[in-house]
Amino acid sequence: MSTDTTEGSGGTVRDVEDEADARARACLTAVAPPGDLWLGAMLAEHGAERVWALLVAGTHPPPVPVGAGEDGPGPEAQTLLERRWARWGIAARAVDPDGLLGDSAASGIRFVAPRDPEWPGRLDELDLPGGRRSHGLWVRGAGDLRHLCLRSVAVVGARSATPYGEHVAAEMAYELAERAVVVVSGGAYGIDGAAHRAAQAHGGTVVVLACGLDVDYPRGHAGLFADVARTGVLVSERPVGATPRAPDFLVRNRLIAALTPGTVVVEAGRRSGALNTASHAAELNRVLMAVPGPVTSAMSVGCHLLLRDWNAGCVTCADDVVAQVSALGELPPESGPLRVSAELDQDSARVLAAVPRSGAGPAVIAVASGTRLERTLRSLGMLAAAGLVERCPAGWRLPQ
Repeated sequence: MSTDTTEGSGGTVRDVEDEADARARACLTAVAPPGDLWLGAMLAEHGAERVWALLVAGTHPPPVPVGAGEDGPGPEAQTLLERRWARWGIAARAVDPDGLLGDSAASGIRFVAPRDPEWPGRLDELDLPGGRRSHGLWVRGAGDLRHLCLRSVAVVGARSATPYGEHVAAEMAYELAERAVVVVSGGAYGIDGAAHRAAQAHGGTVVVLACGLDVDYPRGHAGLFADVARTGVLVSERPVGATPRAPDFLVRNRLIAALTPGTVVVEAGRRSGALNTASHAAELNRVLMAVPGPVTSAMSVGCHLLLRDWNAGCVTCADDVVAQVSALGELPPESGPLRVSAELDQDSARVLAAVPRSGAGPAVIAVASGTRLERTLRSLGMLAAAGLVERCPAGWRLPQ
């Protein structure tokens, strides 16, 4: 694949290839489950554009290394994979790429692909053996995902949290925000919600969801999600309109662990989903921490298990968390907004010139700049990472 700067109608060769790759990845989120190992192997071997074209055409799946995917080698596994491919193909032929991207943009949702400036580099570690690659992320909110995750910690725990657990989570999250550490969690009731609300009171937070970002789940957190979108971001691997399914929560948990250098479990029962997040953190060699609780509380059994058998660090406050993560050099010092090269490609320069100080939606900016909508969205993400534009109620504007 060429990486020179030969100009084409849509910008450089790399720009055109990246745009086609991102468009295909966005479409794949509408037909295949997040983190599918077999699909990940195909994307690595053949590229998203080709995989998507073969799916839509209804052809046989492209070859991948023997044993790729959790089903392993063998004729029975191959039959199961081919059935999976056929099922994806039927769904793919029903996808309207322009409609998917247009509906997302109308809801203030952008797609971030692995080579985009907003892509968090830590997610590339999901490519480690046994990892489940992320094929791409849907993002909603005024924050820049990559920048928010540079200094971050995951704070997770039980949905049916006790008053003790919610108090500890809220106090810890607020104090982390005071220290310019962004809190990442799953947006659920209980510990997640307490952590998000406290962090949001002092800055931004990152909510990782298992559904489309236009779907408020849980419904009782609709107000919280709207508030987060004003300064932080909501993230999902599921497209607009997608409702959560039971397996999605467990697959989602790997993102929470991967986005941050450390994970704190505040409260967890013996079978809590927070332990699943902890296991992903351990597999990814992240700093694993747990808060001790009353020995009489069922909601502290999981934390005590992590402390006893998983070598989790014992933490009781934000200072403990910062000390644990910083000790391994995993928490960079405080810094200003993330900057990228000011040498913009022609499309991004046109998009920047079309952004008004009063703000406008991406579709309006695309028309004004003469750039296709998906390219406009990608340019806006890069410009936001460079601090050249910012989110606003009307869409995007020049920094005030």
